[in-house]
This record gives sequence, structure tokens and C-alpha cells, in this order.
Amino acid sequence: MSAVRWGRGAAGFGRALWPAGPPGLLAEEGALGGVWGRKRSSTASPCEQDRRKDWGHAELLEVLKARVRQLQAEGVAEVTVKRVAVPRAPEAGGAQPARQAKAGAEGAAPALSSRWAQKLDNDQRLMEKRKQRLEGKLQKHVEKVAWQKQLRLEPRLLSRKLASQLQHWEQGTPRSPWEEQLAQLLQEAPQRLGGKAAAAPAVRGPESRLEGQQQRLLSFFECCLLTGHLPLAHHVLVTHHSKSQQRRLLTLSMYNMVMLGWARQGSFKELTYVFFMLKDAGLAPDLRSYAAALQCMGRLDQDAGTIRRCLKQMAQDGLQLQGLFTAVPLGAEERAELLRAVRKAKPSFTPPRLPVSPPQVNTSPLLRDIYAKDPAVSYPRLHLSLKELQGLFRRQLRVEMATTITVESVEKVPLLTKEVLHARKTLAGLRSRWKTALYQELQETKESEAHAAQEGRLSLFPYLCLLSEKEVVGMLLQTLQALPAQGESLLFLAHELGLRVFKRKQLRNEVQELEQRYSEYLHLLASDTQVEEPCLPRQRWEALGETEAPHEQPWPTSVVVQLGKQLAEVLVRAARMPSSLAAPRSPATLIPVLYHVYSFRSFRQIGILKPHPAFTQLLETAAERTLTFESTDVPMLCPPLPWTSPHSGAFLLSPTKMMRSVEGSQQHQLLLERCPPAELHGALDALTQLGNCAWRVNGRVLDLVLELFNDKGCPRLGVPAPPSEAPRPPEGRQAPKGCLLPEVSPAEKAEMRRELARRLKVAREMQSLRADALYRLSLAQHLRHCVFWLPHNMDFRGRTYPCSPHFNHLGSDLARALLEFAQGRPLGPHGLNWLKIHLVNLTGLKKRESLEARRDYADELMEDILDSADRPMTGRKWWMEADEPWQALACCMEVARAVRAPDPTAYVSHFPVHQDGSCNGLQHYAALGRDGAGAASVNLLPSDLPQDVYSEVAAQDFVWEASHYLVRQVFNSLQEMFSGTRSIQRWLTESARLISHTGSAVEWVTPLGIPIVQPYHRDSKVMIKGGLQSLTVSSSVDTSQKPNTLKQKNGFPPNFIHSLDSSHMILTALHCYRKGLTFVSVHDCFWTHAADVAVMNQVCREQFVRLHSQPILHNLSRFLIKRFCSDPRTSKSVWVSRLMDTLLSVPKAGTFNLEQVKRSTYFFS
Repeated sequence: MSAVRWGRGAAGFGRALWPAGPPGLLAEEGALGGVWGRKRSSTASPCEQDRRKDWGHAELLEVLKARVRQLQAEGVAEVTVKRVAVPRAPEAGGAQPARQAKAGAEGAAPALSSRWAQKLDNDQRLMEKRKQRLEGKLQKHVEKVAWQKQLRLEPRLLSRKLASQLQHWEQGTPRSPWEEQLAQLLQEAPQRLGGKAAAAPAVRGPESRLEGQQQRLLSFFECCLLTGHLPLAHHVLVTHHSKSQQRRLLTLSMYNMVMLGWARQGSFKELTYVFFMLKDAGLAPDLRSYAAALQCMGRLDQDAGTIRRCLKQMAQDGLQLQGLFTAVPLGAEERAELLRAVRKAKPSFTPPRLPVSPPQVNTSPLLRDIYAKDPAVSYPRLHLSLKELQGLFRRQLRVEMATTITVESVEKVPLLTKEVLHARKTLAGLRSRWKTALYQELQETKESEAHAAQEGRLSLFPYLCLLSEKEVVGMLLQTLQALPAQGESLLFLAHELGLRVFKRKQLRNEVQELEQRYSEYLHLLASDTQVEEPCLPRQRWEALGETEAPHEQPWPTSVVVQLGKQLAEVLVRAARMPSSLAAPRSPATLIPVLYHVYSFRSFRQIGILKPHPAFTQLLETAAERTLTFESTDVPMLCPPLPWTSPHSGAFLLSPTKMMRSVEGSQQHQLLLERCPPAELHGALDALTQLGNCAWRVNGRVLDLVLELFNDKGCPRLGVPAPPSEAPRPPEGRQAPKGCLLPEVSPAEKAEMRRELARRLKVAREMQSLRADALYRLSLAQHLRHCVFWLPHNMDFRGRTYPCSPHFNHLGSDLARALLEFAQGRPLGPHGLNWLKIHLVNLTGLKKRESLEARRDYADELMEDILDSADRPMTGRKWWMEADEPWQALACCMEVARAVRAPDPTAYVSHFPVHQDGSCNGLQHYAALGRDGAGAASVNLLPSDLPQDVYSEVAAQDFVWEASHYLVRQVFNSLQEMFSGTRSIQRWLTESARLISHTGSAVEWVTPLGIPIVQPYHRDSKVMIKGGLQSLTVSSSVDTSQKPNTLKQKNGFPPNFIHSLDSSHMILTALHCYRKGLTFVSVHDCFWTHAADVAVMNQVCREQFVRLHSQPILHNLSRFLIKRFCSDPRTSKSVWVSRLMDTLLSVPKAGTFNLEQVKRSTYFFS
């Protein structure tokens, strides 16, 4: 329970027990509001009003006295009653004395007396509830204190010598304080223990891999410290240390983490206990260990002698004093206490200043021009002023601090009938009861997990304490609200709930400093400000000061799922509803809202949490129009933070990883952190540039989509139909119950089951598509009049993606049509032609025609184009026949506005025009192998008309009858046409196969310096038992498992090519940004304003040539040899020998001249 809630509860109880306090307090409590409430008008005479006032005062005095007696009788301690001053009645005034007031009140004012009696009863009940609540809180507090006392602090040591020293020191004299003990303990050589007691090797920074139970232990300790349960972390550390098998899991970083916790509290005795265990484990303290000890000494203001001996021992261990201030991550307050201790021993010591070296610059030849100083460079600016951007920052900050955002649903508004209003009222009542039940279930679950932790087990207790109970309850109610009618896999639900807790606990709260720094940063982007020297956003942010976000270890997948499963079970137990909602005439009992059932999906039996049909019907009837999203799942309302490291960038407060990966995987993050920072500048700056593109919603297209969405949908146009259009279960003899009829044959039963399964599958797919569209359209409607941004990160191959999953430009045709650039550009002399060409490209027609022919075709169709723009739903509907109908419609509207403008060249267009790569993967293969025949087939060579490699192959084969045969023939012919491509694929595949046989996953570095590792390992399975069902968590990213050879060898060729197309995109993005262009991409599809297509095309071709002018395959060969064949311990291995031979046999290149790509019109078109 949080301190805030405890304080408020105790204060409220104290006010309630104060019976005659200030009127305002009692009026707030509602106990005696009738007396001191608002004034009411009265027609009584002044004299009568005075008498009534006196009666009221006298009666009030008696009531208060009676109340005191009641409270005293109930055992409430020390209730103080303030005296109420009752004015004396004048002799001739007719007022009754106080003793007679009660009788007078009974006779003259029975209604008043009964009112007071009723208020007294209500007040007594209120006091009883508050008393019980406080007693419950006090009891929990007492239990917590008692529980903490039961936690073990004294270590059990395996070394007899250290155990004897510990016993002697615990019974020691004042001459042997704990600080002296630590100084002597540090001089002890680490105990080298053999056999089963051998300790695990220490974790050596980010290079070490924490997997399985070690990773689980580390996350447990981290959560204990975050939630203020340091004694529990110490207790579990002691428990594991005392058992030889469990002690092998402990690493130096775990001992250091607990020591640092005690150091922050100034608890030297407990810190020394940890040092004893560290020495007992055979580990040597490192800089973090000494930093914890010295920081604690600084807090306790210890004598200089002890500190001096500690520093001397640190020097003997080969550790530099300066390293405490340069190599150990410490907060400002921790650093000050550490410095205070050091200066006691060395008064003249000055901590070394971090070297203010010039900013590191990427030295890649491909990026040399990007980071060259050029005062004439003109980076693009936003169209918004500094004041507007600062206001947008504050809006985004509020969203992230709230962690969730609620938006109106775009589903059709129902008529507010009595049935709808009754359903909404019923739901409100149920949710109120569910909140209470969830609070109780959460508290009981915490108590159970706390007892498990007391036994030294890694329970979920600290994880359950990361978020407030209010946050958890809100999250569970949102989950219940969003659960589909057909239910959801318990494993999926558990994983999602666990992830949401993990993401929310990372929320940082450095608002004031962030606001100041961000305001300065905006001077680079705002339309009405200037900076001294043009620079990239990352460079500007770094120049404003270094406040690196703390890097946190990810949780193991098993912990994520176990936590989510526990929360899901809390929801199942707490969410109950009256049985009358399901069967009106049933007895008044409570039934579960969620049921756990088993179902077959993809030939596997899985557990599903399914809502009761009556609850689903209640939701449908209530038709509430709100959706709740996590703040990190929606676009940002201000420019994202620049990416400055692998774990710092994008959202304001919510940490985001530069490289997305499966939760629990660390291998990508470790590679990135090992990489020199400057090597990542290209990737960091490209991600920042993509995220800085401002967007807005295309309102006209959105209105048309909503019209269809709220009718019956239109699957042909990508608008999903509502659930009412889903196929129903068969009826009559074909109904599911028909299987029970005796005359139905086994074959018929099987057919009926297949038909039922088919319909259910279609219904589930329709529901999923409908929900996806609902989220996208609701967010689009919510952002209709806003400017917003899409922060980006990348996958393990370097391909970039927006962080917002529901509304972005990487989606379907419909999703892309809803977006346009917030910043417009005049079309200029050629922009209208590019709009026309782009429109014809979207139709899928004229693929084999020249650009001029496509432009002319658009002119021929201008009547249809204008008709589509003016009457999209009532005209000739030409746009509906396009391959990408919604984007085609949006382009028709843009062309119509442009041609009708007084001066089309001055028309400001916000429409993104695309240029697609022609079989981009084959383009990279052809360039790698300098394959002339392949290059011609994929438009690397200049030509008058575009080439279509698949049509060429089909024409050569003359095979159209059988689709499977056609596919086989196409790929056979492709291999013949791309002989260089085939040899490169084989070389990559064989290299990956041999690398995996050596026991390693395939790694490489892209031409821009981004480290890549393939996350394919043999599955490791963890069983999570108990509860609703046992769950098996299968992970293929566990690096402690052997590589999956099949996935490694099959994945390497396409993944390597994807890393090259990512490199090409990054180069194009950075050079376009340097030229002042707006640029975004969808992998090998590049977007910009119509006016800038020609410039983007030139940059795109130049950077492709520069990329492939590097010796990519030879560089790859050298890297793989150094990485996998240079270890003397494995050099005699047969697999390593074969690998070396293969890597040295780099495929020979052909004679194709790359410079010709620069003149190829249809390379990207």
C-alpha cells in the first residue's frame, strides 16, 4: 500500500473521530451536514427561530455526548470531544434549559428528534466501516513488520574461516565496529571453493549473457529494489547463497545490486553481510562493490582510517580510484556521498572530469559526406512555431504520464433507448463491484506471494508491487472490456498483460529537466527560430547535455507470462455477475464472467479465456463508445526524442529499444552496446529523421471509409464487415446438435464438424479484421485535426518500423490512404506529372509502359479521375477497380485539386508520392555478383521500358496450366537467369550451416556498421504450473541453447539482403534530409513530395551505387573468419576447418558496371 494512500486513510479516520471540530470538516464527512449545511429560507418569527436554535444546540450537545459514550463502549481509544458553547437562554425568553431540551424535543419536535436519531445511526455505521478499514490497515502494517522481521539477514557461509570471523565480529566488542570488519574482510583473498560449492563466474559487464534462472534472479532483485523490498532481496540472496546448487546462479552483479541498495540506506551491517557472502562465493569485489561500501561510509560519516584502508585495498586489487567516478553509473546524490567519503581520506582529491572530447564522428566512407561540416547545408524545418511545438510537447507529456489514452470509438452511435441506458447502468454497477473485488483479490494474491518469497523462492511478489493497485485494476478492466466474444488464448493474454506491466514500470519521471532540454532542442526544428550552426537532431540533443536513460535488463519470457497469468487469474476470480443476466428466472447467485475452456486451433489444443455470452450481449447492448490504448501504442503529438543510443530515443518518458526483438532476448542489445557509439550514428540519425516527419489525417478519405464501416463494410475495398455479417452456425439437421442424432453417419458427423470449424474460423478472422480496422479508424478520427509524429525503431536486420502498431503508413492500402504529410510543398513544374504517374502506378495498369505513357494515360482518364474525386460513391466509381483503390481515390482528389488550381505549379500538395524498387532483393543480388543478365532483368540497366522479371520467365516457359508447376518453373528459370545470385545464395547458406555446427548463431555487420545476429536457436521450454492451466513457454531466442541449423542457414541469405536494402534506405534518407527533403519509407518503397521525386530518385541511385561499390562480400568473409575461425581452442575442429575453406571461397563477381544504375529510369519507379 502506498504511503500516500495510507496517509490519506489515517487522516480521514482521524477527522471522523473528531466529533465537534470545525463545521467544515464535519460537513465534508457528511455526518452532521443537516446542522451546518447550506442555509435554508424560513418563515418563522425571529423569536421562534431563536428558540429553535437553542433547542438545536441543546439537542446537539446530548447527541454528541451519546456518540462519545458509544465510541468509548466500542473500545475506540482516546476520543476527544470539544465542548460546544450553547448560549444561555434569557429569563423571559421562554427558552428551555438544557436538561429539559430532550423532553421538549420529544414533545414539540418529534420529527427533528427522529432525524437526529437517523443521522446518528448513519454516522455510527460510517464510523464502524472506517474503524474496520483502519484496523485492517493496522493489521496489515503489523503483519508486514512481522514478516520483514522473519526475513533472514545473517548469511550462512560455507567457508569455516569466514563463518568463524563473522561469528566473532557479530559478538564483537566496541573496538571492532562493522567498518573495521569490512576493512579486514576486504583483505581476505577470495575463497577458492571446489566441488559442488564452486561459484559461478562473475558477470563482466554487458558482454556476459544472463539466461534462464540467472536472468530471472536479476530481474527479481531489480524489482525488489524498485519497490522498496530490499530486505526481501537480501533474504533471497542469503537463501540462494546457503545452498550450493542455487549459489551457482548468483553473479557478482547480483551481490553488487543488493549492496548498493543497503548503501543507499546507510545500512553498513547488512552491506558487510553481503561482502561476506561475496568473498565466500570466491568472487573479488569490483569498482561497483567498492563504490557501494564507500558511499555507505560517506552517509555514515565514518572515520578516515577505515576509508583509507578500504582505498588501499582497492588499489591492491588493481582498481583505480578515478574509475569510481568514471566507470560506475551513479546518481548525483550517490556520487556526492561517495566523494564525501573519499575526501575524508584524501582531502585534496578532485574527481576526474569526464573528458570533453570532440563529438565522435562516424568514419564509414559511406557516411563521410553526411557528417562533413558544411555551413551551407539546409536541413528541413517544421512548419510549426516554437510556441506551438512547446504546447504540443506538454500535451504529449500529459498523455505519457497518464500511461493510457481513451478515444471515442467510430462505431455507429446507437439510439439511447431505455434498453441501452439500462445496459450502461448495469455495466457501471458491475464495474464498481469488480473494482472492489479486484482490489481484494490483488491484496490476497500479494499476501500469498509474499509468504512464498519468505521461504526464499522467487515469487511474483515484487513484480505485483511495481504498479499501484489502481493501475493494475484499471488495466484488468480494460482487458476484460477488449476481450473478443470468441475468447483469447490464455498464453497470449498472459504474455500481453505481463508486457504491459513491464512497459509501465519503466516510465521515467524526469519531467522538469526534460522540458527545459526539449525546449532548447526545438529551436532546431521550429519555423521561427535559428541555431548558430546547422546540425543533425542527435547532434543538437547531445550538445545540450548528456542525460542517458538508465538501461534496464529485460525480464525473461517465463516471468512475463507467469506474471500475466497470475493477473488473468485474479480477473477470472474477481469478475462475477448475477445469474439473472444469463437466465432471468434463475436463482439470485453470482456466476463467473470469464470461463476457461479448451479448443483446437491449428491441430493444437489450447486453453482459452472466454467471456460469458450474457456479458458479451450486455456490452453489445450498452454500445459504449470508448477505446483505451497504451500511450506508446498511439502516434506522438510532438516530435520524438532523437535517438542517441540503443536504448534512448523516441518517446518522452517511456523507454524504447532501438532494435526491437522478442521479449526476453538480449543478444541484439548486447551487440549494440558493445558497438562503438559512433558506428551506430547512421542508424540513429536515420531513425530520428524518419520519426521527425509530421503527418496529418486525410479527412475526406476518412469520412468515406467511416460511411462504409458503419454500414455493412466492404471487404472488396478492405473495409471489414461487422460481426452481424459473419457466418452463423448451421441450423436444423446440420446444427451442431445434429451430430448427436443416431441416424447421422460418421462421415456426415465429420463433415458437419469441419463445416462448423470453417465457419468459426471465418468468424474469428472477421472479428480480428474488424477490431483492427476499428482501432485504426478510431485513432484516425481522434487525430483528425492534429499534427502527429510516428517514432521509429528497427528489427534485428535493420529494417525500420513505426512504433505505433495500429495507425501508421506501413499498413494496408486503406491505412496508407488515411495519411498525408502535414507539411506541404508547391508542386513546381513537374509535380503534377508525378502525381499523374503515381496514380496510374496505383491502378496496377501500364506496368510495362514508359513514364510518359503513364502520364498520357492519366490525361486520357482525366474525366474518370475527376468523377472519382467529386462523386466517389455515386459516380462511375472508376477508382474502385484499381489495385490500391483507396490510395488511388486519395490521389484522384489531389490531382483534381491541383488541375483546378489557378496555377497548378503553385498548388501546395501534402500528398506522398511513392517510388518502388523493382524486385529489390534480386537487384541487390545482381549488384553483389555484378551479374549483367540479372541486372538487365531487374532494371539496373538503362532501358526505354521497364523490365518484369517474372513475366520474362513465364514467357520463356510457356507454362500456364498448373500453378504449382508454374511456380517451380519460375524459380528454376530465375536460377538460370541469375547465375551469380544462385552462387551467392549457396555460399551464404553453406557458411551459415557450418557456423551453426560450430555452436554459434550467425553474426555480421552491415556496411553502415550495425551489428546483426540471427535469433534462431533450438526451442527452450519452461513449464508454468498451477492455476487455471499449466502453460508451456517456448522460446527460440535462448542463447544458452544450440543454434537451430535449419533456420540459421535458410534465414541467412534473405536476412543478409534485407540488411543491405536497409542500408540503402538509411543512406537515401540521410542524404535526402541533408538536401532538405521530406522522406519516409516502407522498406524498398520510398515516399516524398511530388515536387521532390526527381531529387529523391537521383539520391536513391547514387547511394545504391556507392553502397555496392564497397567490397561487401569480401568484408563479410573477413568478418566471419575473424569472428568464428580465429579462436585457437577451436581451430582444429572439423567444422571450423570447413568453414574457413568456405569463407575463403568468395563467389567471383561478373563484369556489370554499377555506374549504369544512375541512368536507369526504372530502377525505382
